[in-house]
Amino acid sequence: MNPFSYTRAGSVESACQAAAGNGGAKFVAGGTTLVDLLKLNVERPSALIDINGVGLGEIEETPGGGLRIGAMARNSQVAADGRVKEKYPVLTEALLSGASPQLRHMATVGGNLLQRTRCPYFRDGYSACNKRQPGTGCAALAGFNRSHAVLGGSEQCIATFPGDMPVALTALEAVIHTRKTDGTESATPIGDFYISDGDDPARETVLGRGELITAVELPGTDWLRRSVYVKARDRESFNFALASAAVALDVRGNRIESARIALGGVGTKPWRSHLAEEAIAGTEPIAAVYEAVAEAALRDAHPAKHNGFKVELARRTLARALQLASAKRV
Repeated sequence: MNPFSYTRAGSVESACQAAAGNGGAKFVAGGTTLVDLLKLNVERPSALIDINGVGLGEIEETPGGGLRIGAMARNSQVAADGRVKEKYPVLTEALLSGASPQLRHMATVGGNLLQRTRCPYFRDGYSACNKRQPGTGCAALAGFNRSHAVLGGSEQCIATFPGDMPVALTALEAVIHTRKTDGTESATPIGDFYISDGDDPARETVLGRGELITAVELPGTDWLRRSVYVKARDRESFNFALASAAVALDVRGNRIESARIALGGVGTKPWRSHLAEEAIAGTEPIAAVYEAVAEAALRDAHPAKHNGFKVELARRTLARALQLASAKRV
């Protein structure tokens, strides 16, 4: 057993101060991911800082017509919020497609952003894994890699990002607010928050040591109401995406002016597809366009031995999401 200390923080300031004095500290909120990894001996923190008492659970409107969602808001709370349902349906749908009602009631927005991969080689605790133990190699490259990434991988790692909510937030161009251990605050666009695996798979976000997520801010862009989340998985309930698509469309008359498109289940991080967005801008909302856009989105895919099916699955998932979004009445 790995020994660790346990502290309950009563404020954001005290939580960050506690983390500043211990390089091996981890924040714990709902614990729906971290506790699993502690049991598997994959995560081995020297200290746990319980942040359930720091507040940060509010969902508030911003002056620009958007929403600011506190990092401690529970997934079920966000999914049930009427403003989220009305202005950002893609987020509601993504949240409701994940986990189970019990887990959604415990899981927090901040924790959801920091989910770690479900790669079995990462989670077994002994296989070669550059994400868990840098420099040991990647057993998935030559192993059973059906669930792994086809976008963003490298010779160091092909682990897939597992979340649903962060894919929707990527399509919504959310901004992640954080507080550092020195008390300074930062706002990072979600597109800059995650790091592709590259040569350092163990580093997944730009968060510094002891930096705490405090809120997620959504823009007040009106056409984000025309948004959907489509998820393909092995079973309908309590399963991670083999491929998913979060889509928001700005449709005016019979023309798609612009779009926000993100893919899940196929990338090493929530995958914003600028290629797809460029391909759809200025086109008509018709099936042939959706198929061409889906082709563009997966143009740079590099499947491994067992996950080549994901490329076609992701294409079809995205085409379906585009169809549903364009047909939506807002």
